[in-house]
Amino acid sequence: MPNIASFNRAQCGRRPHRLADIEFSSAFQPIFSPTHQRLVGYEALMRGRYDEQPVSPPEVFKLAEKADAVASLDRQLQSLHLRQFARHAPSTWLFLNITPTTCVQPAQAMAHLDRVCQSQGLHPEQVVLEVVETATDDQARLLDFIHLARERGFQIAIDDFGIGDSNFERVWQLEPLIIKIDRSLLVNAESHLRARQLLNGLVSMIRESGSLVLIEGIETPAQARIALATEADLLQGFLFGRPEVLGKPRNAPELDFSRHLASYRQHSRRNSDQHGDYLRQLRASLLDACHGLSHGGDLAAACGQLLAQDGVQRCFLLDQAGIQQGGLASKNHVRRDVYFNPLYQSSGACWSHRDYFRQALERPHRINVCRPYVALPDAIRTVTLSACISRGGGTQVFCVDIHPDALFDGQLAFPDSL
Repeated sequence: MPNIASFNRAQCGRRPHRLADIEFSSAFQPIFSPTHQRLVGYEALMRGRYDEQPVSPPEVFKLAEKADAVASLDRQLQSLHLRQFARHAPSTWLFLNITPTTCVQPAQAMAHLDRVCQSQGLHPEQVVLEVVETATDDQARLLDFIHLARERGFQIAIDDFGIGDSNFERVWQLEPLIIKIDRSLLVNAESHLRARQLLNGLVSMIRESGSLVLIEGIETPAQARIALATEADLLQGFLFGRPEVLGKPRNAPELDFSRHLASYRQHSRRNSDQHGDYLRQLRASLLDACHGLSHGGDLAAACGQLLAQDGVQRCFLLDQAGIQQGGLASKNHVRRDVYFNPLYQSSGACWSHRDYFRQALERPHRINVCRPYVALPDAIRTVTLSACISRGGGTQVFCVDIHPDALFDGQLAFPDSL
């Protein structure tokens, strides 16, 4: 049972009135590369104590703001973190948080960082400076700071991306090596399928733009699976390692990380087996429908078995110009007195601009799978399978619409072809 006196002291004890009253130390949280399966960096974090009790970072910086001492505090903490890191000389990156006040004093800030790195024998390339691109209105000074940092060899990371006014225009201007995705996006992705899809898309977009992606704040195995599934380059969170003093005896963090990786891969293999069974059955049903249609069968009759499959919504035929031939064979018959959608009646519509139509003509001997898109009949995320068939003395394109989010919690990754 907790000591009541200690509890009361923690809640009601004296709080510091000056920065000089606080004892500062460094804690370092590990950062891992799932590709390399090892630890590749540490983020340095401030720890403060007063009267034998912890002082939170917001409380520390509130005191610094009152004393107009944020810049000097930032320099003090940078020196502390760099000294502690250099003392144990790990061959990893060191991630240093940089306050907006430091960013708007670029020359002074760089001179200080240069001096401390040189005195501790650290090369600037080993140091990653974390900045929040929305934390200052003075974008010109922020760009000056980053330009000077790059000139001296420091790496740049954008922190807390995805919240507030984060935008890609500033990302393109700053050209960071690493973008750290804010934890709130991961938490939302755990609860909402659409948020998970947006997280996956955000990671892909950032990587395609030329930056590495770090997802932070991973605290549970479920969050780890979501983060790993995005193919983010770097991962960080309490699940993999809490901030601790370097050199302190601790469980091997890489061993813990390897166990989580093994668990994820085992989970992925189970899912892959189930997904493979579904795709093989889908392919067989689609080939049966193609066979029936090629022999002059009615669309609805030929597609009966296919429409019985989970996720399959509708089937339709296009001519060589992409014009829809007749109506839809659908799993759900629309009742006009209940549901009105003028886009659902699509006989004669032209779909020649769609990827699935072009893919079928370019690869006529394959069952093609297009990228997910929002289909007009129901405005729901859809994947369309397409294949060329011989019918009525000519060539037609047989199309099958599937709602991927209705399958395996939206986690089925369709291949380019079946």
